[in-house]
Amino acid sequence: MLHDKNKITAFTGTGGAMSIVSNRLSYFLNLHGPSLAIDTACSSSLVAVHLACNSLHNRESSLVLVGGVNINLNPDGWIVYTKANMMATDGRCKTFDANADGFVRGEGCGIVVMKRLNDALRDRDHIKTIIRGSAINQDGLSNGISAPNARFQREVIRQALNNTGISPQDISYIEAHGTGTSLGDPIEVNALKAVLAPESSPEQICRIGSVKTNIGHLESASGIASLIKVVLCLQNQQIPPHLHFKQLNPKISLEGSHFIIPTQLQPWETI
Repeated sequence: MLHDKNKITAFTGTGGAMSIVSNRLSYFLNLHGPSLAIDTACSSSLVAVHLACNSLHNRESSLVLVGGVNINLNPDGWIVYTKANMMATDGRCKTFDANADGFVRGEGCGIVVMKRLNDALRDRDHIKTIIRGSAINQDGLSNGISAPNARFQREVIRQALNNTGISPQDISYIEAHGTGTSLGDPIEVNALKAVLAPESSPEQICRIGSVKTNIGHLESASGIASLIKVVLCLQNQQIPPHLHFKQLNPKISLEGSHFIIPTQLQPWETI
């Protein structure tokens, strides 16, 4: 938003409109499928991935570019989050830790190219990973706009799992949203435990981490950053250490579960 009205030109509206951002790319590359910008706050880029999957399944598109970008140019957000006591006081994202006291804003962008698997195999593309399923929902009524609804977190995890056609025993790593807040982190972990732990075998190990401890919270681009991290982990068959973790948040209990928070580089052997 321009505060100096004298700097407004005939191009200000189209140049700064979120609705035009994706269409500029479509214009430049001469693309003709669905072209839209998604704003669902922190989940924006993963909701875009979900919609891209549906577009491919429905054959609206044959190839999709999907991603997210976050640049903190305006100081207003910093002021709002600081006054709301939502940001970490030491500038460190301490996801799952007892000293977690807020998130850390980050900047970045990421984009992935998606195709139907059969088409990618036919075209001999370099396939990095396969998305077997996804799900989205909304918390509805909760204790507040910043308080996740535990019940609906469980439901969206369960729905995503059902859509993949795989079982909890097949899952050996989870990239969590994990913003580093004392309230949100326990709700997310407890939802994962409720859905996955009961069906897991005693000898199974499932590591859990959050890229936000490495690069901060990229807000609208945070989801695509998490996806790219997991793809790189698969490609390198390694899980990086979860940073700034010293003592488990007392509201989180991993006892009796198969979840482990990796604090050192771990090998990830996949089938």
